[in-house]
Amino acid sequence: MGLHYVLQDTPRNIDPLSPDNVLTFFTAVPTGLPLSGLCRMTANAKSPLTGAIGDSECGGFFPAYMKFAGFDGIVIKGRSPKPVYLWINEGKAELRDARHLWGKISGDAEDELKRELGGRKLEVLQVGPAGERLVRFANIINMCSRANGRTGMGAVMGSKRLKAIAVRGSRRVEPADPQAIRRLVEIGKRNYAESAELRELHLNGTGGFLSSCNAIGSLPTRNFNEGQFEHFEGIDGEVVTETILKRRSSCYGCILRCKRVVETRYNGASVLPRYGGPEYETLCTFGSYCGIRELAAIALLNQICNQYGIDTISCGATVAFAMECFENGLIGPGDTGGLELSFGNTEAVIRLVEMIGEREGFGDILAEGSRRAAQAIGGNASDYLVEVKGSEVPAHVPHAKRTLGLIYAVNPFGADHQSSEHDPAYVEGIDGILLERMSSLGLNDPQPEGSMNNEMIRFAYLTQLFYSAADTYDLCQFVWGPSWQLYGPDETVEMLRAATGWDATIDEVMLVGERRLNMMRAFNGREGFDRSDDVLPKKFFVALQGTGPTSGIALSREDIEHYKDVYYTMAGWDVATGIPTDEKLESLGLDWIKRSSQESVGN
Repeated sequence: MGLHYVLQDTPRNIDPLSPDNVLTFFTAVPTGLPLSGLCRMTANAKSPLTGAIGDSECGGFFPAYMKFAGFDGIVIKGRSPKPVYLWINEGKAELRDARHLWGKISGDAEDELKRELGGRKLEVLQVGPAGERLVRFANIINMCSRANGRTGMGAVMGSKRLKAIAVRGSRRVEPADPQAIRRLVEIGKRNYAESAELRELHLNGTGGFLSSCNAIGSLPTRNFNEGQFEHFEGIDGEVVTETILKRRSSCYGCILRCKRVVETRYNGASVLPRYGGPEYETLCTFGSYCGIRELAAIALLNQICNQYGIDTISCGATVAFAMECFENGLIGPGDTGGLELSFGNTEAVIRLVEMIGEREGFGDILAEGSRRAAQAIGGNASDYLVEVKGSEVPAHVPHAKRTLGLIYAVNPFGADHQSSEHDPAYVEGIDGILLERMSSLGLNDPQPEGSMNNEMIRFAYLTQLFYSAADTYDLCQFVWGPSWQLYGPDETVEMLRAATGWDATIDEVMLVGERRLNMMRAFNGREGFDRSDDVLPKKFFVALQGTGPTSGIALSREDIEHYKDVYYTMAGWDVATGIPTDEKLESLGLDWIKRSSQESVGN
């Protein structure tokens, strides 16, 4: 639904920060049911970071409370002449003055709104100062720790001078078959008790998987120059648990309780529980990416990002890019405001992130994202970029997970690690529930470890469709997925039947995922994106340094181009352009996209 409004109502080739950019927030049919992983919400708009489609999901409690307040979705158009917030209270919506909130960090703004509105059973979604200042990778945050991140939706919201959306409601979402929902609750309890991976997720969060990524050479280090970090043990999720973890938090209705809540101090600065704690990606992007080994400092950086409303992946990766430029002499202290941006300089990174949030000095250049920063720096700065379509790459080295490199390239909103399943889920020797779940997607031929062939591309494409459907249904991918998650594809179908009363099938689920994927690619096509934009960073074709299993390994341009052909053919897209054909859109019931694109030309 969100993509529908963006495609229908956003004119072609507009500036993403103009009033014409349509910003949507949508929950899904099962959102708010009392079952794990059913409390997420999707934001869509044209991305100010990439110029392509922006797509971002969040968790927490806000999505359920939005449904309880009587709304499935919100569509934002235009720009307010002054800062405002949207107050949705028991089915009624109104815009209110937010000038007293403008400029406040997330915690202070949330406190003020809750005092103003009476804070019982009230949730707040907001932009921080970074969104207000149009930092291109600003996020939208709720609970001061759950983010719609990655594609700059916070800058879009800030450009509209919409500071926040507050919701309160007492309606409840009623399933078509309550008994089936209760049965799924019991299945979830059993699966959790039997799964070492899920218990690890609860115990140590996503950071608990950091050491295993390091072991296979998939831990990006010093701006993706290496695949292993010599200080990984000091920033692993297990160390978070043992040293700074205060408690574990949850999203609405979920038994996993995987969210970190930490408390510590770094050089006199307090790290407060209300801002959550660093998860795997943040531990990496501010840790191994930047060569930082102090866990308390990474926790402080996570807090600063959540206070300002900054995406930790893009921010950490952009800082790491700047550090490599500094170490290679492209910039110096005169450019950075005196900061010595050498890898491992913790104090410099902390100060630089604050400068990005404030758009101060050199931080103003980096607030544009690494691709634009490289253009401003000049020389051969682009050689040190690690981004796709302008969106910085997350913390998984594709040299160790080869199909992930292809998905990084072809994904419509830039490199993303949650748009397909990772290679280790489909290797020879898998059995039990994992093999059963892969089979339910039509994947019955696991390949030797490290393979890159047509069957592995089929694995990447089919799991991409499933994850695309999960995002459409606003399902948490740590709960609903095709491999190690709490529930698999068959239980996803059972949940949809129980929630809606519809006679859902796995084929319908995959079709929903395919429709979303094609809608995003169609949006990109009308904005001028094609196959030539589905490219990986130059660094990925240079051999990794250091030690470990990926040392000396480089990706092959020829392989990537060949498997793009295979992927586009599987998707039914034009192989020369990577754009969905008219016939493909018609087969998916999306022929209206062609009409809306033509009609928007004159807008």
